[in-house]
Amino acid sequence: MRQYGWLSCIMIFLLASSCASEQKLVTVIDEALIFSEKQSLLMAEKYVGQEGVLPRSYVDGRDTYSDSRWWCSGFFPGVLWYVYENGKSPEVLKYAKSYTQRVEREKYTTDNHDVGFMLYCSFGNGLRLTGDETYKEVLLTGAKSLSTRYNPNVGLIKSWDHNKHIWQYPVIIDNMMNLELLLWAAKYSGDSAFVNMSVSHADKTMQHHFRPDYSSYHVVSYDTITGLPHRKQTHQGYADESSWSRGQSWGLYGYTYLYRELKDKRYLDQAINIADFLIAHPRMPEDYIPYWDYDAPDIPDTYRDVSAACIMASALIELSDFVDAKSARKYLNVAEKQIRTLASPAYTAKLGENGSFILKHSVGAYPLNSEVDVPLTYADYYYVEALTRLKRKLSDNQK
Repeated sequence: MRQYGWLSCIMIFLLASSCASEQKLVTVIDEALIFSEKQSLLMAEKYVGQEGVLPRSYVDGRDTYSDSRWWCSGFFPGVLWYVYENGKSPEVLKYAKSYTQRVEREKYTTDNHDVGFMLYCSFGNGLRLTGDETYKEVLLTGAKSLSTRYNPNVGLIKSWDHNKHIWQYPVIIDNMMNLELLLWAAKYSGDSAFVNMSVSHADKTMQHHFRPDYSSYHVVSYDTITGLPHRKQTHQGYADESSWSRGQSWGLYGYTYLYRELKDKRYLDQAINIADFLIAHPRMPEDYIPYWDYDAPDIPDTYRDVSAACIMASALIELSDFVDAKSARKYLNVAEKQIRTLASPAYTAKLGENGSFILKHSVGAYPLNSEVDVPLTYADYYYVEALTRLKRKLSDNQK
């Protein structure tokens, strides 16, 4: 039984029944999921005849897309799986299976760390919802491919192979998200090496990526001989010592699921500390939709990053399962405000607009002038995941 489970249920009930003047939270969630299904079907239909194509963004009024090699390739199939989980539409199921197959070849990918994103969001959700035995082979092969990027001397999974004149062995905070595939592989195969890699990576990231206030760098590059950092940077943020908002959310999400899977209190403490850093941040907006970097010099006259908010919301909803009642209420109140804001016209597109993406106003990499103030597949993915998690909590409370 999860720690404080019954207390969390009480908090959820209070959360859902408060503020009579507002639309009920369950109604907000249901309407958001219905819209997500309609919009996602339009997206799926758009690329039906284009073999291997997967949506990426919508920039300057034009669709942008990729093949499976792009690190985001697994997110749209994952959106379809979450939409299917909630609506049980046979048409959505058909598309979820079809778009998931477009990513299968990435099970052999060994030249980057994003195999977890590619496969666990797509095949992982497909396995969870259908039990399709063929998906297990894809996931296990993918985990083995990912594990080839682990160097025991460094004790971490290498993220990138480029810019070798700058980085010897770069590890980015995003890489925390890919350990979930390895932990699944450990349970399925019984091979403890996958757990050992994950624990080592999580521990060294906790040691070297995070500052005393629990903010994190984006990139830490390690000396391959000593195994120690030789360079710490924030490549996609405002400055090396700034707090790039999506990176902070990756860390929160990663240590939350690590506690779920491994029950090591150090990971729970880390997740709590990151959550509290974010929630109390002096430059966090009242609606909890972060700016693209918490230290951007032109706040408040700069861009929000919806993707950072969606990842944070989904993580906070899960984290509320593992903490005391007071903390659970705090985290769920923040997540509720985020969900209500994201589901509003300020951030949710109109049907058929926005390139058929669900949400607007994400930021990919502002310093690189890449995907700034546009929809992104991973924002949509973590949004529908957050909606699903919160809906499940409210439903469990009714039982």
